[in-house]
Amino acid sequence: MTYIPRLKQEYKDRVISALKEEFGYKNVMEVPKLEKIVVSRGVGAAVSDKKLVDHAVEELTKITGQKAVATISKKDVASFKLRKGMPIGAKVTLRGERMYEFLDRLVTSALPRVRDFAGVKSNGFDGRGNYNLGVVEQIIFPEIDIDKVNKIAGFDITFVTSANTDAEAKSLLAELGVPFKKN
Repeated sequence: MTYIPRLKQEYKDRVISALKEEFGYKNVMEVPKLEKIVVSRGVGAAVSDKKLVDHAVEELTKITGQKAVATISKKDVASFKLRKGMPIGAKVTLRGERMYEFLDRLVTSALPRVRDFAGVKSNGFDGRGNYNLGVVEQIIFPEIDIDKVNKIAGFDITFVTSANTDAEAKSLLAELGVPFKKN
């Protein structure tokens, strides 16, 4: 018996049939699915202190459960004292079971810990069925020990779906438990 994440099982059992009914898909393969989640964090102060990128990589690794990689600059920017090839951030791309586990932890334990939380904004869609969400503080995740944080910083979460429209993607994410604000 292999382990199947709760949200993955729920997607197979309930979400596929709900989306087929809502949008009138004739084939199961037409139903949009979550392809990957990218968690990224820019560290602007890394130009002067390289250790900050290591802290960002370490925190993203703890939060996601997968090793994060440092991102490097693509070009020189003289006004920021930035050279091509310098590390300036960190990112993790989650797929498969780790993706569903991260989404489950985000929805059930992290987002409810945000003060005065009324839901995530629904204007983060890009027109192609992908959704971007900004998290202001990394300490909303229970994996982060608040005493060991050297600086409170946020990061971006991008949900990449196979949906063709924003409406399909919003329905998919809402069915998976992402709490959108009521307009």
